Amino acid sequence: MKQLSQIYLLLLLVTMLNGCSTIGYYSQAVSGHLSLMMSAEPVDDILSDTSTPMDLRGKLTVAQQAREFAGQRLALPVGEAFSDYVNLDRPWVVVNLVAVPEFSLEPHRWCYPVLGCQAYRGYYSLADARAEESQFRNKDFDTFIGGVTAYSTLGWFDDPLHTGFTQLTEDRMVALMFHELAHRVVYIADDTAFNESFATAVELEGLRLWLSEQGKSGQFDEALDRLARRNQTLSLVEDFSARLDVLYAQQDVLPDQQLRNRKAAIYQELALAYQELSAEWSEPGPFGPVPVSLNNANLALFRQYNQHVPAFRQMLRNAGYDFADFYKAVEMLSEQLEPQRSEHLAALSERFEEHL
Repeated sequence: MKQLSQIYLLLLLVTMLNGCSTIGYYSQAVSGHLSLMMSAEPVDDILSDTSTPMDLRGKLTVAQQAREFAGQRLALPVGEAFSDYVNLDRPWVVVNLVAVPEFSLEPHRWCYPVLGCQAYRGYYSLADARAEESQFRNKDFDTFIGGVTAYSTLGWFDDPLHTGFTQLTEDRMVALMFHELAHRVVYIADDTAFNESFATAVELEGLRLWLSEQGKSGQFDEALDRLARRNQTLSLVEDFSARLDVLYAQQDVLPDQQLRNRKAAIYQELALAYQELSAEWSEPGPFGPVPVSLNNANLALFRQYNQHVPAFRQMLRNAGYDFADFYKAVEMLSEQLEPQRSEHLAALSERFEEHL
């Protein structure tokens, strides 16, 4: 009965929208998510099936343990999320399109009911994403299409586990579950940095406690190494973004071709700097294996994530690692205007020191 009511909600969403292109986009979103829901099987049934492969059985068993841990120890609103499983025929659940003007780092934004405006557009079909991408490329926009391992419906629906989760190592699968469940706690329309940094903080601290309980505390160092690589990359990106901002501010002075040439040179320097930075890393960094090809869309998307993670981890520390109290503090902060939120988070970030 609950699944049926969710289907009606999806259909109602489409009927509320105007415009052929809008209806077309939401129709694919509804059909894509509906297909995901209808393909789901209860995890308990899969675990009780003797023909279930041992590897999948092991991952689903760990996932159910992590699901219980998330509700009890992390005070996350689990509900019926991750109680079903979907076997996907692809490594991603959706792909996101990002489009940014040729001489800007401000991405095009699409606006959605409830979610507000976002700098990306999700598609269940790669062909559909490429079709819209071509429209932006015809207007000389920089674009990027990337696969998304998982997404959250913010508690509106019972999100299932799927191949995107179980193809990960156990620690990354558990971390991703905590991250997506955190989006059910608080969500601010139009503030991706706040939403994703909060969820990443819950992911990190949740994983730290989970690994400690499992007697695998040493594995948390690997998560911190991944975070450090992201932070080093973010610092590099911010430096080159500042140079690009200076260049793009000269649009009314320099001819387009000169702007393009200087832009290409800056991105070539960035690619080389990233190659040098990642030379000693044990695994590919946030932009993947080198050599990399980057543009405005890559940078615009990457800059929106992780910048407030230390602040939220400090907030949790201030709450004595009581997650329920932490969530209350985050909800109160979310009610402030963006300038006040950012100022408060910046001050918290300066106070944070990593676990010794």
